[in-house]
Amino acid sequence: MKKKYAVGIAVGASVVALTGAVWGATMLTGSGHHDSAAHGGTPGNQGSVREGSERPEVTVPQTIAHAAESGGQAVNITIDDGPDPKWTPKILRVLRENQVKAVFCMIGPQARQYPELVKQVVAEGHRLCDHTMTHNTSMDKKPVAYQQQEILTAKQMIEDAAGGAKVEYYRAPGGAFTPDSRRIAAAAGMRPLGWNVDTKDFEKPGTSVIVNNVHRELTNGPTILFHDGGGDRHQTVAAMEQILPWLKEQGRPTSFPVRTQP
Repeated sequence: MKKKYAVGIAVGASVVALTGAVWGATMLTGSGHHDSAAHGGTPGNQGSVREGSERPEVTVPQTIAHAAESGGQAVNITIDDGPDPKWTPKILRVLRENQVKAVFCMIGPQARQYPELVKQVVAEGHRLCDHTMTHNTSMDKKPVAYQQQEILTAKQMIEDAAGGAKVEYYRAPGGAFTPDSRRIAAAAGMRPLGWNVDTKDFEKPGTSVIVNNVHRELTNGPTILFHDGGGDRHQTVAAMEQILPWLKEQGRPTSFPVRTQP
């Protein structure tokens, strides 16, 4: 199910060179959105990448992640399409009040425009995710060079805005993953990231509908999709104010999505 949102910004930055990829990753199971290779990932490639002197070398699989690092009943909160100067601070407040960490999937030019918000996200202990330059939901129909530029240029913009913090995940717009985009992301140290629970908050269906969508779909898997960009997100904020305490009541702690091989 694709989100119908596009940021009409021309991509003019140069593409970062890819590191080599090693073939042969195992498959992660779980539901999520399409890949051209579908719900949760097909067997794919994995790249060994050096993420910086502060971290050891890790193997980032090309399969689409859904599982939580903590395992058990843990859930992953993911927030797409920002940062937004009005709504990102409100969502950060709700997360802070509930002592919840999340993954923020950012649009490259948005991050460049609001670097103070990117730095705040990092300072409060959340993780960063690359959500491309223009949020083109037809990424799976584009040439490999286009996918590479969308992914790697956005990654650089987000990391520059963050002051050097690493982007740890890649989420294709509307879930439009391809084997090539997953390979590009993994080789750059970013785990492809899906979702299991589509809150439908992007469509602004009403706070109660968003809440009920989480209640109903949580059995699908642990990764929940919200938005802080793309328009008025007051329903998302209000829904999260109900959902986050409810998750704790249900014995569902929050975690981050897996990044490496189990």
